[in-house]
Amino acid sequence: MPERIYNFSPGPATLPYPVLEEAARDIVNFHDKGIGLIELSHRSREFMAVAAETEALIRELMNVPDNYRILFLQGGASSQFFMVPMNLLAGGGRATYLNTGTWSKKAIREARLFGDIDVAFSSEATTFNRVPADDEYTVDPDSEYLYFVSNNTIYGTQFATMPAKDVMLVADMSSDILSRPVDVSRFGIIFAGAQKNMGPAGVTVVIIRDDLLDRAPDTIPTMLRYKTHADKDSMFNTPPCFAIYCVGRVMHWLREQGGVEAMEKINRKKAAMVYEAIDATDFYRGHAEKDSRSMMNISFNLPTPELEARFISEAAAAGLDGLKGHRSIGGCRASIYNAFPVEGVERLVEFMEDFARANG
Repeated sequence: MPERIYNFSPGPATLPYPVLEEAARDIVNFHDKGIGLIELSHRSREFMAVAAETEALIRELMNVPDNYRILFLQGGASSQFFMVPMNLLAGGGRATYLNTGTWSKKAIREARLFGDIDVAFSSEATTFNRVPADDEYTVDPDSEYLYFVSNNTIYGTQFATMPAKDVMLVADMSSDILSRPVDVSRFGIIFAGAQKNMGPAGVTVVIIRDDLLDRAPDTIPTMLRYKTHADKDSMFNTPPCFAIYCVGRVMHWLREQGGVEAMEKINRKKAAMVYEAIDATDFYRGHAEKDSRSMMNISFNLPTPELEARFISEAAAAGLDGLKGHRSIGGCRASIYNAFPVEGVERLVEFMEDFARANG
């Protein structure tokens, strides 16, 4: 096969190569059973063991308390934009949201279908270039929860620490889950689409506190109640079996790397390398304010759109793919999730330095 390139795509994103190799074998012949993984019944003993192991590994790596359930759902993280308020704001309750990017903005629009939503902070006027400090906003005392997106893939911003507010937190962690330790006990719900830091597209992991399962009124459709899936161990309907299997293999790989604490050190090292290259010259300009910079997605611009297009094209030719920025802000973006290797970051930094010398 051709030499693998470095994939900076924001998602679906690069996966650990050993996981890809293992999945390639199991998709044809799972554990010498004579049939492939994606042919197994989701109610078979073999697949039930896969799902149970995947859940156990997530619980171990994130130190999920016993009074939380881990669900494997479909519909992407975008479905959680309405499932959260639908289940938690029964009868038109109130919640507070922080508007720090495209995905929080979409979540706010969905939440307003079900309750009274207070937007306590927005950085939209500055093209979502930062997240707020705790003293920049207040939470309505009647709020059932405070909703935020922990990392913003498009704009390259991230909460360095989780909001320190005396209210239940709900977080979309799609693009930085398992990249650093998190105190799950402070949250009512954490959810994440798998395709950035956990596995392939197709499954959304939801971590929900037990007492919230009974909040949904009977008028909510069966498939849209968290309790429906919790009661059946995510097997109420046929789940996304292959995606769940891959998440489990990525969790094995993450444990082999030393777990979340060890991965955070690697992630900080990788991000620091790229930000140092950006800050070393006026040729590159980071989009996010420095105290809001993301470890996972680094958005930056060059002096002109023409140079940005040339940078992206020449980088791809050099085996550095997926560096085109989101259409809403243009420029360039390097997504360096857990599975992205340090060697790829080193190659990018070398390319950035060479490109700046040649074109600056």
